[in-house]
Amino acid sequence: MVENTEHLAAALSGADSTDEDWAIRLGFYIHDASRLRRIVYDTALKPLGVTRSQAWVIAYLSRKDGMPQSDLAGQLDLGKVALGGLVDRLEAVGLVERRPDAADRRVKRIFLSGEGRKVVTRMRKIAAATNEVILRGIPAAEVKAAAKTLHAVKANLLKMVGSSNLGDDGD
Repeated sequence: MVENTEHLAAALSGADSTDEDWAIRLGFYIHDASRLRRIVYDTALKPLGVTRSQAWVIAYLSRKDGMPQSDLAGQLDLGKVALGGLVDRLEAVGLVERRPDAADRRVKRIFLSGEGRKVVTRMRKIAAATNEVILRGIPAAEVKAAAKTLHAVKANLLKMVGSSNLGDDGD
């Protein structure tokens, strides 16, 4: 048992760690940080009466208002039915509206309502305050480096997802 504790302490301190150990540890840190961040944001958004999923829809519309519902589903990597349910709930509470496309009445475009824009403003304030606490004590240069690294990891993952040999390394 003492040997395991010493090994764990050495691993956490980085002593005698290989590049492979760091790569594995990075995956765990990404997973844990993402899970904990979701919990924190769920709690922070609760007073607004929107879920994190609904907040993603609203936030995306704040940058690209009036998107066709099918395009919005693709951008958010959601199925059309899943997005439809989110939009139904957002529409029911007056945060978004569906409108027919001027050129093709079969296409429904999604727009933020006035109340939806107010919620976006409040969400941005909550996000800024939450990020400030999440990143407390981390120098801006390290945050930027981490963001660049994760962007590169995401790009590599997107290439893998697009390839037909996902997970096949030839072994």
